Amino acid sequence: MKPNQLRVGDHVAIVSLSSGVLGEKFVAHELELGIKRLEEMGLVPVFMPNSQKGIDYLSKNPKARAEDLVAAFENKHIKGIICAIGGNDAYKVIPFILDDKKAVETIKNNPKFFMGFSDSTIDHLLLNKLGLNTFYGPAFLTDFAELDTEMLPYTKFWFLNLLLNLNHTKLTPSDVWYKERTDFSMSALGTPRQMQFEERKYMCLCGKGEEEGELFGGCLDVIYSIFDKEDKEKQKVFAKYDILPKTNKDKILFLETSDSKPTPAVFEKMLKTLKENKFFDGVKGVLFGKPQDEKYFDDYAKIIKQELAEYNVLYNVNFGHALPRCIMPYNIKTKVNFDNKTIEFVEKMFE
Repeated sequence: MKPNQLRVGDHVAIVSLSSGVLGEKFVAHELELGIKRLEEMGLVPVFMPNSQKGIDYLSKNPKARAEDLVAAFENKHIKGIICAIGGNDAYKVIPFILDDKKAVETIKNNPKFFMGFSDSTIDHLLLNKLGLNTFYGPAFLTDFAELDTEMLPYTKFWFLNLLLNLNHTKLTPSDVWYKERTDFSMSALGTPRQMQFEERKYMCLCGKGEEEGELFGGCLDVIYSIFDKEDKEKQKVFAKYDILPKTNKDKILFLETSDSKPTPAVFEKMLKTLKENKFFDGVKGVLFGKPQDEKYFDDYAKIIKQELAEYNVLYNVNFGHALPRCIMPYNIKTKVNFDNKTIEFVEKMFE
């Protein structure tokens, strides 16, 4: 089910489905800035009742996080939902949605624009299981509350492309990339990120020709955790609630590494595990995001060539944890030319 397009004047819910950092005093300046940016775009941010209750409360109360999500879908005045930030335990929300028939029906009957990335991969997989198309892209604190004097231009462009119906369907690589900040305090307000010129653009690591398929994927670290036998707590949830599709046949996968910057050994283990679990079987191609700060850039490329040699793979695409970031729409037919290194959405994203 495709959502209706966001429009100027719409109310958008801000939800904390993983980390509750949005409610902490040390991000008050970012909160104010994010509100200002959304309002400048003509949107009205609505903070759900539990979204600002802080790290400790939301860590102990995943049910409260789930209630906010369901309430946002149920509220007829709210037209879109944006995640506050990622985290590491979004999986705890799953039972409070899937075990609640009313919650499931509320979400299914009210498809809306939903956007976030990182640990929000879990929320995307959950909503996709319920039949909704969602958007892997900017979050409130990480993007709309960017501490520079403006949002990062490339990120802002791709969000406005959806909001204003600019109909740019061909993804283009950013001319620059930015290093992650080490200081997010109030003293960093108005300071630019360290910028680097992009020298490599999109890179074809394996394969050739042109393929078309529906987009699907998310944060590699999060998807790997679904198969990770060592994390017993998560395994109990994922074993009971199967949130991955039975097959990715004919899909174009998009994957990217988190801000934890997995070592090459861990990255290789992740890919091997996904291969062993037939995650790549039958896919038309794979898009890999740019690693944050270009950490292990060449090591990752070498491992991809080694582990995914039989697939079509485009690398260094601007989505996920590296900045700036575009928006990847789940389940939308996308054409990738691995010779010309081009990506084009060939299906409308909204009803």
